[in-house]
Amino acid sequence: MPRMTWIGKEAVLDLHRKVPLRLLDEVAAQAIPGRDVGHELIEGDNLEALRALLPRHQGRVKCVTIDPPYNTGNENWVYNDAVNSPAMRAWLGKAVGRDDLTRHDKWLCLMYPRLMLLRELLSEDGSIWVFLDDHEIGPLRLLMDEIFGAEQFIATVIWQKVYSPKNSARHFSDDHDYLVIYAKDARRWKPNLVPRSAAQDKAYKNPDKDPRGPWKSGDLSARNSYSEGTYSITCPGGREIAGPPKGSYWRVSATKLAELHRDKRIWWGKDRNSVPSIKRFLSEVKAGVTPQTLWTYDEVGHTQEAKKELVELMDFRDSAAVFISPKPLRLIERVLTIGSNPGDTVLDAFAGSGTTGHAVMRLNSIGGESRRCILVQLGRDQDDGPNICQKITRERLRRASVGNGESGLGEAWTYKRLGKPLVDGDGRLGDLAYPDLAALVWWHATGATWPADKTAERAFLGVGGDGTGVYLLAGGSVPDKDGASRNALTPTMLAKLAPHDGPRLIYGAVCRLGEDDLRRHRLTFRQLPQALAALGG
Repeated sequence: MPRMTWIGKEAVLDLHRKVPLRLLDEVAAQAIPGRDVGHELIEGDNLEALRALLPRHQGRVKCVTIDPPYNTGNENWVYNDAVNSPAMRAWLGKAVGRDDLTRHDKWLCLMYPRLMLLRELLSEDGSIWVFLDDHEIGPLRLLMDEIFGAEQFIATVIWQKVYSPKNSARHFSDDHDYLVIYAKDARRWKPNLVPRSAAQDKAYKNPDKDPRGPWKSGDLSARNSYSEGTYSITCPGGREIAGPPKGSYWRVSATKLAELHRDKRIWWGKDRNSVPSIKRFLSEVKAGVTPQTLWTYDEVGHTQEAKKELVELMDFRDSAAVFISPKPLRLIERVLTIGSNPGDTVLDAFAGSGTTGHAVMRLNSIGGESRRCILVQLGRDQDDGPNICQKITRERLRRASVGNGESGLGEAWTYKRLGKPLVDGDGRLGDLAYPDLAALVWWHATGATWPADKTAERAFLGVGGDGTGVYLLAGGSVPDKDGASRNALTPTMLAKLAPHDGPRLIYGAVCRLGEDDLRRHRLTFRQLPQALAALGG
């Protein structure tokens, strides 16, 4: 498969593994009250935030939808990175605008490590949906082919984003954006049907008052060759039809046609002499329709609708004052309807105004089991700019959730910030609660995420996929002064550990057993925090 190259590629190829693993600190004062579905809003650079999400969410996100910088030259976006090279940091760390001759290279440097992490977070039956326009659509497809695999490409949707042409356009009016869709595994990913619209249902009539309800006629002829599809037909009104239309065949055999006629599933017209057609009843069709790749504004909304939604909820003067480019709720709801189900986790790593979170809450309000949403948004994208995550993203979610009395959607959001690195410069672990440390240890030991419904039993965490029992000695990473701490592996502690018929992997601060004892009991000891240092980047 062809590979793409660009300036700076070598510096970011392995960046997603080198990013320091940071803690996520909950900010109680910024939390949004309501029904706890598990929603999270994370303030910080999405490269570090995505890595921080891995221990609990790797392989669990069903639907990723992102709206990254389009790189039009007018956005003045800033690349935030964890590249160590001073020269690279100087090159990447400046605002990217139209006059930057390497802005396309910088865009690829921005996207590569983030897409790598998003792929790790996706479930095996999950999908990723990327909004973009013509400025980077070509490079994006090549980049996605390289990261996800060309065989995982699903479709490119065209979204009609405006409802009228721009007469001021220099050449063509720019009327659409793209939505590029890839699956983690296209063999396993199954799109949901799009709910039927009132206009589609309106096409079903019942002129013959059939007790089975409204129906729509379907052509009885087809161009595919069928050995029993070239017979003549005598209509109930007496008309003789010599055969199917020229170059086509009847879809069913003469015997099957007679059977359908007896069941009153053939429409012969009001005079009973028309070319027969098959009656397709509304009550028997699928609950939805197969997704298509052309989405018109009347179906999913346009940019002005999106700005109007934001203005009505927030304190912008009018749509012209909205300095970000939100997507309409109906558009994101279409994505989530096709790409996720109740109970799934949805992730948006370029959250912007929070449309994805708002759309998830609206879908949840319909009833049934709820989707869970994780949003990531930078605080300040410029040194002197507003805190977008707090002032825009969170505030929109708060107003949509709290609403005005009964109008609110009523769902809670935890607010988190990127905290300190997991392991500091002196090799010490951050101040972690036992369940959080257990999740990290389990991820380090097994490569798997901590089960969502699992509680951290003291010491014994569970059995990994290879049959090894995993233990975390309680108490953190520093032993007590007397050396007999709850996190020191001593003969006394070993006798207290839950038994396991197989090898055991034990994490703790100190090991007081000799090599012979470790071999005899089939034990492997890993010292904290050194064992987790590799997770720190």
